[in-house]
Amino acid sequence: MNPKLKILVVGCGNMGASHATAYHHMAEFQICGLVARGDSKVRLNQKLNADYPLYEDMEDALLQSKPDAVCISTYPDTHEEFALKALEAGCHIFIEKPLADTILGCERIIAKAKEKNKKVVVGYILRHHPSWIRFIEEAQKLGKPLVMRMNLNQQSHGFMWDVHRNLMKSLSPIVDCGVHYIDVMCQMTRSKPISVSAIGARLTEEISKDNYNYGQLQIRFEDGSVGWYEAGWGPMVSETAFFIKDVFGPKGAVSIVAKEAGKSGKSDDVDSHTKTESIRVHHADLDEKNHFTKSDDWIDMTDEPGHQELCDREQAYFLQAIQENLDLTDHLADALNSLKIAFACDESVKTGKIIQL
Repeated sequence: MNPKLKILVVGCGNMGASHATAYHHMAEFQICGLVARGDSKVRLNQKLNADYPLYEDMEDALLQSKPDAVCISTYPDTHEEFALKALEAGCHIFIEKPLADTILGCERIIAKAKEKNKKVVVGYILRHHPSWIRFIEEAQKLGKPLVMRMNLNQQSHGFMWDVHRNLMKSLSPIVDCGVHYIDVMCQMTRSKPISVSAIGARLTEEISKDNYNYGQLQIRFEDGSVGWYEAGWGPMVSETAFFIKDVFGPKGAVSIVAKEAGKSGKSDDVDSHTKTESIRVHHADLDEKNHFTKSDDWIDMTDEPGHQELCDREQAYFLQAIQENLDLTDHLADALNSLKIAFACDESVKTGKIIQL
């Protein structure tokens, strides 16, 4: 029987709390400390009905708790520093996306993981979602080229507006959220992205003049496919079209139709962001009178896992990567690739130019 893996949880907000909950209930892990600058670590201990050691400083926590692995769910501008410290201490890492807030930072983490022979798993939650896996599979049946249309606008207020303003100290919405959907588009096309263009708007004085809280990106792929994604954060953002996940190709279309998760008031609900509920498959076949020969198919996804169960699945994969010594070369290459594309989109917003990849 393998000894329990001692894991240090760094960052105890939304995602950190969900990952800590997964570790708390997994027999293979033992939480050896919670790290956060504010009271979130205290609240998390209370939520878990636990008495895990609490730390303000990650370096201090590493020295005292001597973990085997570290979970990093802090703001992106701390990812590189924390990941490199954890790897230097001989720890495996689970780290929320994006891997770092710069391409060089990502490359340094990947190189250090290889040098230390440690596992680094990036939190791409949609890769563990059976409904999104099915969505990608159905999209791949539509022929080429594909047209991919996706968004996640969030009418954020209260605590979430605090979160989003803090995120925008280092990244724009189309980088922080966009890496998920760029990754999905790359999986759907299995083609090389060749250029990007993007636009953005700064709708609030509460963020840096160098950043923007609304953005829209477009990607052109080598096979002729095109992808569009938009993301906006803030109390001024409209909820009218925050949930579009739609793909069409020569043979038809496939769409996520989340009637409940897509309702008004749900755009700022983390649980709603991963729900699909149902997938609609449309067939483009016509008869001699140009009438459709097939009715649309509906794939029921109402028994899909919720947000916490998806986090549980991510941590099960992290455990498997460590215990079975999985080769994560492609996993990290994909994380780096999607971030490179997202940053190229960011450059396009700021320069007004089409960026060749």
